[in-house]
Amino acid sequence: MLSEFLNSINQSKENLIKKDSRLEKDYIPFVINKCFSYFPDTIFYANRMNQVPFLDKNMQYDFYLNSISKRKRFSKWIKPEENKALDTVKEIYGYSDRHAREVIDLLPIDKLNQFTEKGGQKR
Repeated sequence: MLSEFLNSINQSKENLIKKDSRLEKDYIPFVINKCFSYFPDTIFYANRMNQVPFLDKNMQYDFYLNSISKRKRFSKWIKPEENKALDTVKEIYGYSDRHAREVIDLLPIDKLNQFTEKGGQKR
């Protein structure tokens, strides 16, 4: 459904919600805003929609549909880098991501190197 909304805004300019009002529940403003934040020509539109999150979904969709020029846009989702030391600390101590990030700076570097070289040992 996300791709259908993005295609209608970027290329077809066909109002999907007006066609079928049941689709309004499938429109997720946060995700659409994130998608448009990747492009230089649409980042200000995404920023504006982030400033007015109280608008209903139909109004946000109409704003994008009527404001953004027709163009092919494609981007991959940015994924966080893998951190071998963080994964090792999580595995050894059984910590969550958040807790491991807090603790990793407290561990001495030689201890982290020892963990990653050995591949981690369970306590």
